[in-house]
Amino acid sequence: MKAATSLRIVSAVVLGMGAASVHAAGFQLLEQNASGIGNSYAGSAALAENASTIFYNPAGMTRLPGVNVSGGATAIRPSFKFKNDGSTVPGSTGGNGGDAGSWGVVPNAYISWELNPNWYLGLGIGAPFGLMTEYEDDNWTGRYHSKKFDIRSVNVNPSIAYKVNDQLSFGAGVNWMRLDAEFSRAVPALAPNGMYLGDLDATVKMDGDAWGWNLGALYQATPATRIGLAYRSRVKIDADGTTRLRNHNVPSPYAAAVPPRNANASTTVKLPDSAVLSVVHDLNSQWQLLADVSWTGWSSIPSLDIDNGALGQDSLDLRFRNTWRVALGANYKWNRQWTLKGGIAWDQSPVHSDNHRPTSLPDNDRYWVSIGAQYNFDERTTVDVGYAHLFVKSTSINNSAAGKGAVRGDYDSNANLLGVQLSYRF
Repeated sequence: MKAATSLRIVSAVVLGMGAASVHAAGFQLLEQNASGIGNSYAGSAALAENASTIFYNPAGMTRLPGVNVSGGATAIRPSFKFKNDGSTVPGSTGGNGGDAGSWGVVPNAYISWELNPNWYLGLGIGAPFGLMTEYEDDNWTGRYHSKKFDIRSVNVNPSIAYKVNDQLSFGAGVNWMRLDAEFSRAVPALAPNGMYLGDLDATVKMDGDAWGWNLGALYQATPATRIGLAYRSRVKIDADGTTRLRNHNVPSPYAAAVPPRNANASTTVKLPDSAVLSVVHDLNSQWQLLADVSWTGWSSIPSLDIDNGALGQDSLDLRFRNTWRVALGANYKWNRQWTLKGGIAWDQSPVHSDNHRPTSLPDNDRYWVSIGAQYNFDERTTVDVGYAHLFVKSTSINNSAAGKGAVRGDYDSNANLLGVQLSYRF
């Protein structure tokens, strides 16, 4: 087996970091609270209704008197169903892989503290990147591109905010982020004469951590209109780990020619920066309107260059583009206890070419439709429930790679989100 084949296994793991999310463009998770699901996260940088504003806009803490805590979780079920249309692979052509989506849970926890009427401190913990894709059929057609990817992230976000006056506030934070990833795919074992012998299983485990920062501003333009602007920096992750090659179904006596191998793996990836402009407008005592325009700098990942030690270098061409997201929402205050929520959004994908769409990230533009409700037990305790369905455009793929074959066909994809958030003010 050639060294370059092993290197391509390593490069796939970093690509796989975006594998599981269809609920946010690329592999970003918007679900850093559950209270925003019902509005499709419209108004996220201006709403500041609980301590989760620490992630979306730390300046929003100045709207939260006393000590505030908020925590919740979002259950996400993406679906990726592939239909083959002319794929060619080194070994035997397998099935369509079943549904590559699987359940994932995104937790969050926040606390904010009013030091005095002008200064506020906060701490947020969330998971801004992650989830998983896993093809049900271990011998599916695209198994040489990917079989399973699982990524888990943790982001710890200490923050501070300053209230200049009743109209203007500023906020800032630092972020420590850790990524843990596991990726597996098949590798064809070929005899010297080119005859296909069977498959090896390649599994890569990598992890890394790094620091970033975020800024925010909140401006009360009129008694009824509030504007929020927030920015999150790029985070440069140096990840390393191990590639493990094992025999999957190579029969004797050929198995002796492909013994198990381990290799060190490392790479650097620049997770994208993002900016959001939000507006919240109180139309009257019952209706509140929300809007968002956000930008994500996915062009920070044009390619992935892999160092696999003595095995050499490899590069994966992604050509990610920068993306936009637009969201609109509304809240209706039914009575003192109940507020009803609704929202829609258009979410652009960084993957815009069939030739560069990987099986580990069968991503495309999507539309959000969401509903939710908020119940106030009293002046201190609030619970939010939200549900969203994501409609994904019909997604075609025509991805060819040396040693992996060509995956050609279409994906039928969608996602469902259901979340609960509990907030309390001391």
